[in-house]
Amino acid sequence: MNANERKEIRRNKRVKICHCCGKEASFCWNCKCGFSICQTCMYENQWGMTCNGITWDCPDCTEPNSYCNQ
Repeated sequence: MNANERKEIRRNKRVKICHCCGKEASFCWNCKCGFSICQTCMYENQWGMTCNGITWDCPDCTEPNSYCNQ
């Protein structure tokens, strides 16, 4: 197996399922409790998940999460 095949396998494993829309997404915002939300759903639901645009509250466990790299 060469380096390109390993990278492709690694990329395929990173596909997440959004808990809101149920679709596969290459990027999701994740909470420590396991909740994940895709970027599209985050934009649509941002009004109820953040009040300052810096952190978002998980709708499952209500823990605050950062929009920054964690």
